Amino acid sequence: MIKIDGSYGEGGGQILRTALGLSVLTDKPVEIFNIRKNRSNPGIRPQHFSAIKIIQEICNSEVSGLSVGSKRLVFKPNEVKQGKYNFDIGTAGSVTLVFQAIILSVLKSNKRIEVNLVGGTDVKWSPSWDFFERVFLELLDKIGVKVESNLKKRGYYPKGGGEAYIKINPVSKIKPLAFQNSNINKVEGLVHISDLPDHINKRIKHTAVKYLLKENLKVDIHTQRCETYSSGVGITLWIKDSNMFLGSCVIGERGVSSETVGKKASEKIINEFKNGATLDLYSFDQIVPYLALAVENGISKCYISKVSKHAETNMWLIKKFLDVDFDLIYKDKGIEVNVHT
Repeated sequence: MIKIDGSYGEGGGQILRTALGLSVLTDKPVEIFNIRKNRSNPGIRPQHFSAIKIIQEICNSEVSGLSVGSKRLVFKPNEVKQGKYNFDIGTAGSVTLVFQAIILSVLKSNKRIEVNLVGGTDVKWSPSWDFFERVFLELLDKIGVKVESNLKKRGYYPKGGGEAYIKINPVSKIKPLAFQNSNINKVEGLVHISDLPDHINKRIKHTAVKYLLKENLKVDIHTQRCETYSSGVGITLWIKDSNMFLGSCVIGERGVSSETVGKKASEKIINEFKNGATLDLYSFDQIVPYLALAVENGISKCYISKVSKHAETNMWLIKKFLDVDFDLIYKDKGIEVNVHT
């Protein structure tokens, strides 16, 4: 049994999600202790509880210590079951983070899995739905992981109630990612809003466009009004081509101006672009387990602007399950990453 200190590095829910996904993939039982030990509300929270229950059902695993507030979990995986699954997180817990945990878990199964989730689609501290669909899933498609998706309803904090669906098709081969520098300079994006005045999304868009144009970037940002149970607003930006996947997302908050939201989103992607990144730091954090799994088919290479605490923790965790290594080569602009055996 692999033992994982859940307080290591970033020390959050990511360790839980990634460890369980790798446990199912490698068929290795895992014990996670000190779960979120250093957080103000330590232990398993409701959103983590939901993700674990869903993975438990999909692969018929044995689990002990699964309760809200628990700081220790033992997880013994079993075979993934094909089927259609419907789950309600019950809060505004992140749908996209749960989907990411599920996709990683069933990656080596030869069965088609369909999952419908109700919860928060666009909430803080997680990828927005548009980042998940327009950046993360398209990045997976590039390495051979085919996931179909459908957003049925957005869900903001605090009521959630968003609904989304994915279908994970069997994967024949996970291909390495070899990104070189790109010359693309067009930023696309979407501002979504519900139950708030129109001037808010217009100001967010205008501010983002202003800062992006200052960097001589081409811009194509759309706005979308939707019906939700809680009012909310957010923006997602992305730059994509065959050699670059950069994204940023910001969710609006009470007391934070529209201009601040638009500026923050644009500055994130501008910083990645100017530092020669071919993957933004959030995408790298989310894709790194897949690059580790692709080593049997070749070496993955990309450039990132910096190594986040989440990425450092993920690399540490992955090496407990897989015989891989990560070379970080610091350049004048950005960091070259090579993933290999």
